[in-house]
Amino acid sequence: MPRLLALVVLLWAVALGRDAADDWIARTDMPVLDHATAPEVRDREGRLLRAYTVEDGLWRMEVTPDRVDPLFFEMLIAYEDRRFYSHPGVDPVAALRAAGQGVRAGHIVSGASTLTMQVARLLEDGGTGAWAGKLRQLRLALALERRLDKTEIVQLYLRLAPYGGNLEGLRAATLAWFGKEPARLTPAEAALLVALPQSPETRRPDRHPEAARAARDRVLTRMERAGVIDAETALAARREPAPDRQHPFPQIAPHLADRALAKGTGRHRLTLDRDLQQSLERLATTYMQGRDSRLSLAMIVADHQSGEVLASVGSPSYAATRGQGFVDMTRALRSPGSTLKPLVYGLAFDRGLAHPETLISDTPVQFGTYAPQNFDGQFRGELRVARALQLSLNIPVVRLTDAMGPAHVMAALETAGLSPQLPGGQPGLALSLGGVGLSLWDMVTLYAALAEGGEARGLRWRRGEESRVARRLMSPRAAWQVGHVLAGLAPPPQAGPPGRVAYKTGTSYGHRDAWALGYDGRYVAGVWIGRPDGTPMPGAFGGELAAPLLFEALGRARAEPVPLPAPPPDTLLVSNAKLPVPLHRFGGSDTEAPSLRVTFPPEGARLSADARGVPVKLRGGVPPFTLLADGAVLATQQRGPEFLVPLQGVGFTTLSVIDATGQAGRVSIELR
Repeated sequence: MPRLLALVVLLWAVALGRDAADDWIARTDMPVLDHATAPEVRDREGRLLRAYTVEDGLWRMEVTPDRVDPLFFEMLIAYEDRRFYSHPGVDPVAALRAAGQGVRAGHIVSGASTLTMQVARLLEDGGTGAWAGKLRQLRLALALERRLDKTEIVQLYLRLAPYGGNLEGLRAATLAWFGKEPARLTPAEAALLVALPQSPETRRPDRHPEAARAARDRVLTRMERAGVIDAETALAARREPAPDRQHPFPQIAPHLADRALAKGTGRHRLTLDRDLQQSLERLATTYMQGRDSRLSLAMIVADHQSGEVLASVGSPSYAATRGQGFVDMTRALRSPGSTLKPLVYGLAFDRGLAHPETLISDTPVQFGTYAPQNFDGQFRGELRVARALQLSLNIPVVRLTDAMGPAHVMAALETAGLSPQLPGGQPGLALSLGGVGLSLWDMVTLYAALAEGGEARGLRWRRGEESRVARRLMSPRAAWQVGHVLAGLAPPPQAGPPGRVAYKTGTSYGHRDAWALGYDGRYVAGVWIGRPDGTPMPGAFGGELAAPLLFEALGRARAEPVPLPAPPPDTLLVSNAKLPVPLHRFGGSDTEAPSLRVTFPPEGARLSADARGVPVKLRGGVPPFTLLADGAVLATQQRGPEFLVPLQGVGFTTLSVIDATGQAGRVSIELR
């Protein structure tokens, strides 16, 4: 009976102690388990484009065990905590072993800290030496094991383990020390990552390379003894050099990444293709080397069928200061110059005002007080509409704009989903020559609509973002006609044969902006070059500066050119002679320049020869004037309506005057 009573008392004491221990563990104050991780921006395939530090300046990045090389886990468990998956947070076997070794040696030989206890220390940022600290870690480790499963505990370690400096967590470590994600690690890399958290500052590879390598090699030796790796693998791993510097964290597509971050922290998935994005960023940097440091450059490449942006370069260098590289020039409002002309021609085709084979006048014209001039100051008389577009003449497109009304052109820009900004608030005829503020993003959106048969869907840059409802900008026929005309332009040198890319260049007033936009059967691209502050670039032209980049960007977007589409069934493919009569010749509502007349001397006049010359008076015409006598040029660049013609000898002479438009006036006179 006494023995039974003693047994009952013993069991009661054990149960009481167990209940007390359970209560002690249950009452543990738990630290914060959910630590902020770096906001990340990734490409369409989930590859990292850019990450940002968390608020305390640490590189702490989200990572899950399924995205880590299994070899790292094998090494970590074998080196730090062999019974991790079987103990409740504290390993009694390891504790007894450590105690025995300490008693025999008179000092601490090995620790008994489990992986869970290490996580507890990381969560509270506590020390490891004092008994109070050890007891706190032990208590928290037991509490963690009750509230979390083993995978969740491992994930906390992967996120919080220190790796030197401001690197916290395995993923930040692999990106910084190896320049790659932790999914694939060599044995040498995995061993270093196991060794670093034990003493992250004294083993930093960039500051203490010998200590880092020695610690790594000790892990490799232990792994060989434990059978995790074989001798040959261990030997090869020891020969592998340890990193001696940190790799910079990816900063790909920084402008678009900033734009994504502005929509909220967390993880963002973009439509960009990282390989293409990096390729175009390198292209932009290389292209601008040796040029004016105040210049900037922007490029966009998109799939016009899906509307997804595949690459967006906001400047040649995000860190450049003179060129204001931090400014995203894909979104800056600039004058688009002549790149708006295809829209005007397409609208005119759609409304039946003209056809590519229609004849149109490129002659002096005035609309009230507005008298447009061509970029080169020349006039070409009557020519086909298609040729007027290819030559990027100003006067023909202004005639078409006047016939439609600039408000209709403005409405078309808004229909396409653009955000045009008018300097004066009201659209005028100069609108079609670039007298409106638009961004490169806007212009690529517009050309994507032309490429898609006149259907405007807009561009998308965030993965999962819904497409905008398509809006009809112009008929498929009109859009094809514009593309067919633009495809007939000669490409830049070494850019391949014509007909593969429909493209248009532009130069804004005062040479402030150089543009090139174009598309093939699948991809659309745009290039802008200029100074962010809007100051002029003397001598810069879109055709020379931006067009080569456009073709290079499209070339990098696809292995082979994607053919432009065939004409829609209702397209009228005939010469001017076979067009309906109203389309033979465009007749606008402008005021033509007055015809040229020679008012003095009159026809058949007899004049006395004068050493000073014969006086000539003109009416009408457009200066400058060219003077001929019997077909021989006597003078050019005459500006005024009155001048002296230096005629020699006596007899009959035919005097001719030709103005800048090609108009001619002539009289026959006799000198005595």
